[in-house]
Amino acid sequence: MKCIALAVAVLLVVCHVGFTYPTNDKVSYQGYKVFNLNIENENQRNFLIDFIENNNAGVSIWHQDFNSMDILVDPKTQMYFHNATMARGFRLKEVISNLQSLIDEEKPYEGDDSDEFNWTRYYELEDIYKFLDDILAKYPKVTEPFTIAQSYEGRTVRGIKISLKEGNPGIYIESNIHAREWITSATATWFINELLTSTDPEVRNLVENYDWYIVPVLNVDGFTYSHNKDRLWRKTRQPVAHSTCIGTDGNRNFDSYWMVNGASSNPCASDYAGPQANSEPEIKGESEFLSANKDKFNILLAFHCYSQMLLSPYGHTLELPPNNDDLEKVADAYAKAVINMPYKTEYTYGTSAGAMYYAPGSTIDFAYNEADIKITYTIEMRDTGLHGFVLPPTHILPNCKETMAGIVALVKEAQNLGYMKPKYL
Repeated sequence: MKCIALAVAVLLVVCHVGFTYPTNDKVSYQGYKVFNLNIENENQRNFLIDFIENNNAGVSIWHQDFNSMDILVDPKTQMYFHNATMARGFRLKEVISNLQSLIDEEKPYEGDDSDEFNWTRYYELEDIYKFLDDILAKYPKVTEPFTIAQSYEGRTVRGIKISLKEGNPGIYIESNIHAREWITSATATWFINELLTSTDPEVRNLVENYDWYIVPVLNVDGFTYSHNKDRLWRKTRQPVAHSTCIGTDGNRNFDSYWMVNGASSNPCASDYAGPQANSEPEIKGESEFLSANKDKFNILLAFHCYSQMLLSPYGHTLELPPNNDDLEKVADAYAKAVINMPYKTEYTYGTSAGAMYYAPGSTIDFAYNEADIKITYTIEMRDTGLHGFVLPPTHILPNCKETMAGIVALVKEAQNLGYMKPKYL
């Protein structure tokens, strides 16, 4: 199930689309459609690049890899988009007919604060932090809080450490660096709870023999904005000098081959890399935390969605890292464990640049290149485009369970290959 390493030198012009504002002042995506397009040659690819650049008020890329794109199109542009692509021989498939209907199905919570935290719905930041507080109070001997940063808007980026004994190798999990990817923080909170409550021998092995450092929401400002204003918001919320556009893509802002290729210098693009590396306080804070504690971490996992892929370094080049064979073996173990679950979810894998697109300045490249963490992946969770970023709550628990199965296998294979010895002994 290995992805073919193939360059995708495509400009990610994922600009903010034109919106309408209903009475509740939330962005509406009524009538917006998502189309999947197969790309068969460079002429088609170049046409799409030009089309998106010229119509970026109504068109944005949701996902791309080496032979296809998922593109969100507003109602006013749909007829033009359909005619233009069909005339050039694209194979076009409508995968989401009305994006707002999917958003509406997420059903905002209408209960009260006394309700027990569960994984049948998506939670806002204050609920997630209350969950962390409850966990810390319930398990004070094996958990402790840590802080990554204060965000631009003044929110604390919080993490939790779970450790049952001294001397364990460490595993770091980052979640929700992209605001709209709600399934990631839902999975991270479930994972925290499962480590502390499960009686499964495989899970007990994970919690007893490894230290876990988990950040459920890194992009706290963007995550809050995605709940309160724009469900599809991706970036941070720090203003950009000399631009009316807001925010930076945190996963292009790390000081590791920053802006060498594959990221945008356009502040209005959703893959905007920022005015300089580490310009975002959340990214600067995480960089400093990883660097200061690099002797504690043997594995780093960055939770993302969507596409059901494991992406390993490098994101800035098609060159393969020195331990690429081992990275593929570990990713293969994850993929096999997941497909053996009852859901039969298929994951593929490869390097970030080779299997999907160039992504310089990413978390995994920083971890690998600058923090000496040699087993590191972006885990792109469910699904493959049927719902995209707006994954229904009914998928939360299945996604959580297959993520646990995958991580159990991933850690076991990393252990077999000799990567899990404590780095500081």
